[in-house]
Amino acid sequence: MQTLIERGCGLDVHQATVVACLLMVRRDGKVQKQMRTFGTTTRELVGLREWLLSEGCTHVAMESTGVYWKPIYAILEGALEIVVANAQHIKKVPGRKTDVKDAEWIADLLCHGLLRSSFVPPKPIRELRDLMRYRRKLVESQAAERNRLLKVLETANIKLANVATDV
Repeated sequence: MQTLIERGCGLDVHQATVVACLLMVRRDGKVQKQMRTFGTTTRELVGLREWLLSEGCTHVAMESTGVYWKPIYAILEGALEIVVANAQHIKKVPGRKTDVKDAEWIADLLCHGLLRSSFVPPKPIRELRDLMRYRRKLVESQAAERNRLLKVLETANIKLANVATDV
């Protein structure tokens, strides 16, 4: 099968670690593989970015597993082409059990152009969505506290809801 991306990296992302498999097609057509494991602290993720750039990597792919992909995406954004793929599209091959094999499989799919990227909104939209989500939680929390207060007052036979419209 033809390789479309000459230097691509597959990332297997977890809460505390990121396993990276960098595949590089040499001039003679052979594929060279490098494996590294990084932590998920900012310092280590910056180290991942620097390593990928120093090796001439152009594309990175990872699964969209929970929220663990988000800090990695934020650090790699702008420096590399990033593919965030749906985990169901990647996990279809049986027998893969280790993080190293997962990272290698993701890198292989990436380099052969077999991964479809999920939509990731631009940074300003992501930030606005986060703020709106936080605001909605605050409003819901405020309503829950108001109801809790009215219940306590009702228990004490104080009928505040009958005389005040906004508590």
